[in-house]
Amino acid sequence: MKRRTFLKYLCQASAGIYLCQISEFAQAQEAARAVEEKDLKDYLHRMANFDKQQPGDIILSQKEQALLRSTLGRLRRVQRTVGFGNFCVVSFDDILKFGRNYSSVGRFTKPELEFMDHIFHFDAHKYGFYGEKPEKKLTAAFPRKELVKIPRTGNFLYRGEPHRKYLEIRKELGKNVYLTSGVRGIPKQFILFLSKAESNGGNLSLASRSLAPPGYSYHGVGDFDVGEKGLGAANFSASFARTNTCIKLREHGYLQLRYPENNMLGVRFEPWHIKV
Repeated sequence: MKRRTFLKYLCQASAGIYLCQISEFAQAQEAARAVEEKDLKDYLHRMANFDKQQPGDIILSQKEQALLRSTLGRLRRVQRTVGFGNFCVVSFDDILKFGRNYSSVGRFTKPELEFMDHIFHFDAHKYGFYGEKPEKKLTAAFPRKELVKIPRTGNFLYRGEPHRKYLEIRKELGKNVYLTSGVRGIPKQFILFLSKAESNGGNLSLASRSLAPPGYSYHGVGDFDVGEKGLGAANFSASFARTNTCIKLREHGYLQLRYPENNMLGVRFEPWHIKV
């Protein structure tokens, strides 16, 4: 074969391979886009139905659910002993002390302690919760001098920016708005998260779509929730977004939401949650 003919053949063959590679790459890109679109649709479907069991949810076994119930029962007994408001700011070490010192509570058993340790250190991304974890230590505690109790709410706020922002909201919106949830320690987040899982057959993924797992809540570092008087439990639903209180919060620039509508954090829309 002549050199010129050989080079022409080689160029044609190389061009064919290159075009084939481009075609394969384009097909791969198209397939990737199709997968991404399907994943997004699946994600949005899960979030639109956040309170229903979904394929792939992490659900505790019957044995683990029994352990969940015994742990939750003991946490609730501590809560009744110290009072609901004070329980919001007790530490993990505090609840162990109450368990040892009050027969009405009883010591936390080794399996209960191991269960709480596992839940706290479990990677919540596996639930489908993609938020950050601002509290890394199970035994994290609040210095009481840094907290201020808000009258007639049973809740605490951090002094400084969180307290100042709440007072500004009250000044702008009036007495119709009030604090529904302030500072939450690790034990308080355990009760909220595990209670949601217990009422849904041990489904931890479902619980995480409504409540941050222990350690992942920004209530431990300054965020707080507000509601409208007279609305009751609906303050923690999408109905709050249609209230005059929420509309005014938006108008005055207070709704820099931690979990906005259609967020990609695996958490339902929370128009009541004030980001600090």
